[in-house]
Amino acid sequence: MKRLLCFLALTLAAILAGCGKPDFSDAEKKTIASLALNTLPLLKPDTTNRFADVPAAAALGSTLFFDVGMSRDGAVSCSTCHKIDRQFQDDLPQAVGVGRTNRRTMPLAGVARDPWFFWDGRRDSLWAQALTPLENPLEQAGNRAAYAHYIKARFGERFERIFGPLPDFSGIPLNASPLGTDAEKAAWNAMSDAQRDAVNRVYANIGKAIAAFERSIEPAQTRFDRFALDLFTGAEPKDGAAFSREEILGLKLFIGKANCVTCHNGPRFTDNGFHNTGVPPVAGLPPDRGRIDAVAQAEADPFNCFGAYRDGDVSACGELRFMVKDAPELIRAYKTPSLRGAATRPPYMHAGQFSSLDEVVAHYAKAAPSVEGVSEIHPLQLSDRERAALVAFLKTLSE
Repeated sequence: MKRLLCFLALTLAAILAGCGKPDFSDAEKKTIASLALNTLPLLKPDTTNRFADVPAAAALGSTLFFDVGMSRDGAVSCSTCHKIDRQFQDDLPQAVGVGRTNRRTMPLAGVARDPWFFWDGRRDSLWAQALTPLENPLEQAGNRAAYAHYIKARFGERFERIFGPLPDFSGIPLNASPLGTDAEKAAWNAMSDAQRDAVNRVYANIGKAIAAFERSIEPAQTRFDRFALDLFTGAEPKDGAAFSREEILGLKLFIGKANCVTCHNGPRFTDNGFHNTGVPPVAGLPPDRGRIDAVAQAEADPFNCFGAYRDGDVSACGELRFMVKDAPELIRAYKTPSLRGAATRPPYMHAGQFSSLDEVVAHYAKAAPSVEGVSEIHPLQLSDRERAALVAFLKTLSE
């Protein structure tokens, strides 16, 4: 009996030891602390958009974000793809507006902190990004002259209280754009420089209002953040913040052997960079070379930081001034997405190539070569247990 009691006591001690405080080195604790949401700095002012933090502009932007009138067919809005109850994305492998697009909808939490926008970074500000789907024939498919007329007719007084007087639209065609149909392009070219500038200024302010609303969308605290704070302060885990042994192993792998933290770092779990990680193309979609083709688009955009519609001075344009324009590593490179909330928004990658986090982890473990350019990742020797642990940890960023 005495031996049995000793055995039970030792067994209980071992179990309790497995449930005790996780064993992390000081370096690991420092890395984990850097990932916690409480280290996220205050959002910097957007000096290119003087309305970015104006409540009335954000309120109008919210109205426009959900307004199906902001599309050619009156059936699509920003919220068609950026669904408020789905982390402002849509669960589809490729977004569907007026037509099916070539890429996955990105969630919007924390988007105002990005230096570049879209999967390839073809826009350099949140307000310039907000304009692009409005004229994309596969998304909202409208044209900027039509949007200007719509704003004046439906929101004229409200718009003017924020942005100042609207121009005289009496001589401006109902439909005109440098990016539209042949008829719309012809109508745009027939307009005077002053008329085109007037429409562009209204159009730019539409983007600035939508961006003001999107700046308010920030990531939510998760179980990982509570765990990280307890680990940093030495407090006992509470309110369900404790990690299982599997989740602890996954976290150790994430910041160590698996090297995920190299790109998925900081409190938003992204380095805001572009990387070729060998993600395969999707059969049936047009060729997509990622960042390498987006550089010229960013430079050519009339609403970029060097353009006439930026507020503030050119000192805000450092990203555009110093961007890498032509390098082998840009070929098939795509933006590092934030992993916050990722577990609840499959599929994954820029065109929904993988249906689950298990497939994502398997892809990075195998590290297949890229179909073009050179992948940055290398094969990882991960056991089935380690792969499962990584997925278990990633789920704590959504709980």
